[in-house]
Amino acid sequence: MSIVAVKVLSTVNAPYGTTLSAEQLASKISDPASAEAFDPSAFSFYSEVDEDLQNSFLNEMHIDQKIASDVARKFSALAGYTLPLARAS
Repeated sequence: MSIVAVKVLSTVNAPYGTTLSAEQLASKISDPASAEAFDPSAFSFYSEVDEDLQNSFLNEMHIDQKIASDVARKFSALAGYTLPLARAS
């Protein structure tokens, strides 16, 4: 597992006592249904992981930036504030 994945997963998994893999998290953060389901792991990624680390993880996991931005915008609307990736196009 890469250092990027380790850093992201430790930030996302630790507070919730989860053990998501990088692939499982990638699936959640690229699925608009995660926002509709108020998924805490996906929200944690978008709200608690440093923006540069988010972008590195997206690249590493081959997640389209536009898809991630769309999901981030959905979480932003729910949270009531703009998340970093929600600003990306």
